[in-house]
Amino acid sequence: MGKAAGGVVFDQVSKHYGEVKAVDAVSFTVSPGELVTLLGPSGCGKTTILRMVAGLEPVTSGHIAIGGTDVTLRAANERNVSMVFQSYALFPHMTVLENVCYGPLSTSSDKAAARKLAHAKLDMLGLAGLGDRLPSELSGGQQQRVAVARSLVLEPAVLLFDEPLSNLDAKLRRHVRQEIRDLQQSLSLTVIYVTHDQEEALAVSDHIIVMENGRIAQQGTPHELYEKPASRFLADFIGDANLVEGELVVDGEGRAFAAGGATMPVVADGMAPGPATLAVRPHRLRLVEPGPGSLPGVCKRSAYIGSRTEYMVATPWGDLLVFDAEAHKPRGRDEAVGVAFDRAAAIVLPR
Repeated sequence: MGKAAGGVVFDQVSKHYGEVKAVDAVSFTVSPGELVTLLGPSGCGKTTILRMVAGLEPVTSGHIAIGGTDVTLRAANERNVSMVFQSYALFPHMTVLENVCYGPLSTSSDKAAARKLAHAKLDMLGLAGLGDRLPSELSGGQQQRVAVARSLVLEPAVLLFDEPLSNLDAKLRRHVRQEIRDLQQSLSLTVIYVTHDQEEALAVSDHIIVMENGRIAQQGTPHELYEKPASRFLADFIGDANLVEGELVVDGEGRAFAAGGATMPVVADGMAPGPATLAVRPHRLRLVEPGPGSLPGVCKRSAYIGSRTEYMVATPWGDLLVFDAEAHKPRGRDEAVGVAFDRAAAIVLPR
């Protein structure tokens, strides 16, 4: 990149709309060359944070630094950031090349240099030869890459993505998100990426910040958030999880979880016995023959989706979703089964 990549520091930043606290005293750091995703349900504050980084929303309180410089009071055009919008925001009457040149030409009169830079970014993104087309003549994935090229041509310190894949179909989303990740890593771009799609966040991120009601619910690597959610909200929001309300008890071998008259051993080091919520991922459960060491269950329904069979099983702990990737022996409706899991596979959360 032509300009040094810069990190972003949010220090106790809040944004209020009247009495509504859209963002409430949020602090985080994005290191140079890192892709950090803001993840959360609609209305949690993630897009407001992105707009404050871009300078499109003033902060109510707190400070924002980019590349070590306090930009809290700086205008959007003084921040050396560029945003890729959800709608792409391409000019429909301009060609691809004109769209990509627009930013450099608005700050410089050197048309030849701007066109050369634009061609270089289009080539980098696999769009060589498409410069004379209109956006309407491109596929959704190509339009997305044009929007990225238009941002990269400004050579920003920080690149911002606001729900960039929401207009694409599922298969194309998977392809384009990998393109964005490959580009970010190959150019060591500093990126803040907003999405409500958990799988997308897990796939592209170095670090994920999960927002809930204007605050940070938890932040960490994709692995940390998936394997060690800090709350029921996190366990339920990131990936599929069976959530069971019950009690953490002490048995002869250590900790166990009890609910509905059935008890299974779990790992809950340092957690006091008492009311608890157990979260266990469907792919961590196994269907076995009924017997000791498993929960008694009855198959209520099944769905074969190619890579696995998904079962809903009635147990003393309620209905549990089970993903069976082996699928060697399909289970029938109303068939008696056992549901087993490894002690360490369950996440025990205080309630």
